[in-house]
Amino acid sequence: MPRPMSREGYDKIQAEIEHLWHTERPQIVASVHAAAELGDRSENAEYIYGKRRLREIDSRLRYLRSKIDDVQVVDLDRQPSFPTVRFGARVVVEDEEGEHRVFRLVDKDESDVSRGRISVQSPIGRALLGKRPGDAVEVVLPKGTATYEIIALSYGPDPVV
Repeated sequence: MPRPMSREGYDKIQAEIEHLWHTERPQIVASVHAAAELGDRSENAEYIYGKRRLREIDSRLRYLRSKIDDVQVVDLDRQPSFPTVRFGARVVVEDEEGEHRVFRLVDKDESDVSRGRISVQSPIGRALLGKRPGDAVEVVLPKGTATYEIIALSYGPDPVV
């Protein structure tokens, strides 16, 4: 089953893959090749470091490619509306103190609390999924249980502030 990911998150991963594959990796390969030509590789720090860095780059490339292998790219600005909370939803909740918070549900690798983006895999994200405005959810957090009431639900582009 495909995992949803925003266009922004997908493009960010693609850009990192492109940078690693077309810029950084060729530079390291060239430096390892030059270091290998100097002779004794066992005491050649540049050669040893370069080989280690190549392994790191290749490992990161495998990880990034596996992240986007089975994703369904969702354009958050053009996402249709739904009556319940789904991936990409912007949810306005009210906590027990009456304070409102706005969350945008995204993939775990795209979460950024400072921008109001929380992971659908997080405790709050999981609790909100499938709910409607007017529903209350209880979330077990490290600091204790919190109750949120869903005030509003929307899809589409983020409002200009």
